[in-house]
Amino acid sequence: MSRHHDATPSRGRESSRNAYRTPAARTLRPVIAALGAAALMTACGSGETNRSSAPSPAAASSAASASASASEGTSDSWSGTPTDPKKIPLGDGKVEQTGAKKGYAWSCRAADGTIGGAQKEGPWIDTKAKTWDSTAKVSVQGKHTWPQADYSESVSGADRVIKSTGLPTHEVTGTFPIQPSDPAYQYDFNPNTIKQKAIGYTLPLHPTAAAHPSCLAGQVGILKNGVLLFAGFDGEDRDAVAHETQDACDGHPAPTEEYHYHDIPSCLLDATEGKRSTLVGYALDGYGIYVERDAKGNLPTNADLDECHGRTSTVEWNGKQTSIYHYVATTEFPYTAGCFHGTDKTPGPTGPPPARKAPAAAPTSR
Repeated sequence: MSRHHDATPSRGRESSRNAYRTPAARTLRPVIAALGAAALMTACGSGETNRSSAPSPAAASSAASASASASEGTSDSWSGTPTDPKKIPLGDGKVEQTGAKKGYAWSCRAADGTIGGAQKEGPWIDTKAKTWDSTAKVSVQGKHTWPQADYSESVSGADRVIKSTGLPTHEVTGTFPIQPSDPAYQYDFNPNTIKQKAIGYTLPLHPTAAAHPSCLAGQVGILKNGVLLFAGFDGEDRDAVAHETQDACDGHPAPTEEYHYHDIPSCLLDATEGKRSTLVGYALDGYGIYVERDAKGNLPTNADLDECHGRTSTVEWNGKQTSIYHYVATTEFPYTAGCFHGTDKTPGPTGPPPARKAPAAAPTSR
């Protein structure tokens, strides 16, 4: 079984999401993309122990000119129609409690309607059409670097040992708690702070498929820039990526102060431009999480993946070209994983994060 050693329990993008990017985030894109490439290259390096720490200017510069190597097994053309970034299907109503279903997320718990998340619906959400416009979504302001950010991988026997401080090694974060002067505050006043954590996982180096899929307890896995990956739904079983406000790299903190994503963030997607297949993280059952693109650079859709949001094809795994199951990022809900495919997994949080307490000046929830 995989073992989680977290000292404390534990979201824009034009080219990257067929894409999208808010005006505030657009100015950070060249720097973030270069730093994201550095994070993926460093973390994906060969050797017994791979470490990625906060970047130096030289690392960022070299990453900007790095070339990509494609992995075999990526489709030249996906079966689904590329997702329109202005009309992304809304994930509300697509959380199941009874079992795995393609295009849905299977949650281990039921929402009770009183748990956290954004307090007001943003104008980028079209509830009638059941879509949302990623190009119009507001981003949390601020630009903070984290010198103490650190991520490492090592192999011990049949295990992959991962350690992280829970902070992004090559990306900046927004300002949290969200300030009242920030336009994002009127929709989501997220009062949580970002704190360094002592995170550790021991995952199977050679994961195996379970007889039946299993549900998501909240956390999906960890990305190779050191940041935790949560499921695509919020505490009220809504589409977290659509409703909750995140920073320029699509992250924000939980009430327990872990900075995390609900999808593969734009900064990492931008860093995979021009690459057919890129390992960007690991799910808690040990399987890899990949960004895959067709010959035109498009991400797949739910139509191309199974009920757990994955597929089996040839990718680079443990330093070799291997035909293996893996989860694949999409622009639409559930974004990374709809359930767990493998046998070994850390359960993650046993329930949703605690409800957010509104500050006195917070806008009224509707």
